[in-house]
Amino acid sequence: MSVSSLNCDTKKEDGQKRNADKKQFPCEVCGSSFTRKSHLLIHVRTHTGERPYSCEICESSFRQKSNLLRHVQTHNGAKPFPCKLCDSTFSRKSHLLAHVQSHNGGVRPYSCDECCASFFEKSHLLRHRQTHSGEKPFSCEVCGSNFSRKSNMLDHARIHTEDRPYSCEVCDATFRRKSNLLRHLQMHSGEKPFLCDICNSSFSRKSHLLIHTRIHTGDRPYSCEVCPSTFVDKSNLLKHVQTHTGERPFKCEICDFSFTQKSHLLRHFQTHTGKKPYSCQECDSSFRQKSQLLTHMQTHWPVFAPGGATLHVFDQTEQK
Repeated sequence: MSVSSLNCDTKKEDGQKRNADKKQFPCEVCGSSFTRKSHLLIHVRTHTGERPYSCEICESSFRQKSNLLRHVQTHNGAKPFPCKLCDSTFSRKSHLLAHVQSHNGGVRPYSCDECCASFFEKSHLLRHRQTHSGEKPFSCEVCGSNFSRKSNMLDHARIHTEDRPYSCEVCDATFRRKSNLLRHLQMHSGEKPFLCDICNSSFSRKSHLLIHTRIHTGDRPYSCEVCPSTFVDKSNLLKHVQTHTGERPFKCEICDFSFTQKSHLLRHFQTHTGKKPYSCQECDSSFRQKSQLLTHMQTHWPVFAPGGATLHVFDQTEQK
């Protein structure tokens, strides 16, 4: 090893020690530490659920003042982030980044020579290449798992601490990883850069496009080991398998009923709350489930319009 390499390693170790010394403010709940007291206070709110910054226009509230200020832009129409490739402007940088992908059709120009992985940025490719070397110098202090990158180890550690530091400014969703937050934000921005070559349907994620394409190709790669059923995506297979195992992991907290799917539990829960969010526009009837409303609407229009025209369903939950 050269003298210059030794010097670099020494400087790196010294820098890590200085950073550790600077983190004087530990969290009493999960043990995370911070260089500033203000950062600790913001972090503690992930445990307490406190959101002290409220929007004066709507009912949204936030843990950080900066998140509130960005949220207010959704009300005043400010869009300070312009696209350099077209005339589009955006209220948030994350929306701009999602939009930029639409100019190249979601193409990832930086490809790994060892595998099929591809990336939007060269720096991401360089980090990825470390996974092929097999070196995993970063260890989890809780369970001993090893990782090739420190960022991956920190992401993993949040499984133990249940810390979800990345918050959506539009809704209450929180995430352990920034990449998951960015993918989630595409739901709000409406950007769908991944296009189907057959029917022109568009999707916010490449994985969603791949699943959709199987509708055209007829490919159903996920097979049940118990019966001949096959599925286009793994999640549907896992839900189907529960019909064989009898597993019903979603339990009602009020009665003894349990369900194979979370959506079934949510529908059932309405029987306890008495809520009927699906209302008929022709009369005063309301229903707990959308399917019940559609059945009821046929009493007003016994025969659907020619050409398969659909009837509008008014969902009270869309107003909230």
